[in-house]
Amino acid sequence: MTDTSAAPPPTLGIRHVALKVKDLGRAEAFYSGILGYRVEWRPDADNVYLTRDADNLALHVGDAAHGGALDHFGIMLRKPEDVDAWAGYLKGRGVSLKKEPKTHRDGARSFYVNDPEGNLIQFICHPPISA
Repeated sequence: MTDTSAAPPPTLGIRHVALKVKDLGRAEAFYSGILGYRVEWRPDADNVYLTRDADNLALHVGDAAHGGALDHFGIMLRKPEDVDAWAGYLKGRGVSLKKEPKTHRDGARSFYVNDPEGNLIQFICHPPISA
């Protein structure tokens, strides 16, 4: 039985946002060239991950409504173990996980849930900005 009286693990705040964009090159030029973000990782031609200070911004080519759309936002966690602790905490409160915790190719560890309105939230430990 899960202890539902326990407090949730701490977070570092919402420091990750993923946007669907129509023109990846134009979006990257804006965020990098004008706002000062730098490319952290480009896994393929349709995705780029940018960082600036303690923030992480993902740009994904996709069906963007009205020129831009939120894909998901991420709540940053300090340690990979916190990802699993949050997953257990949420499951213990009856929240269904959209995707179970996993470690990604770039070393990040995360899982996804939907809020009551259907917004996708990623709980993530991303080593370059979680430390």
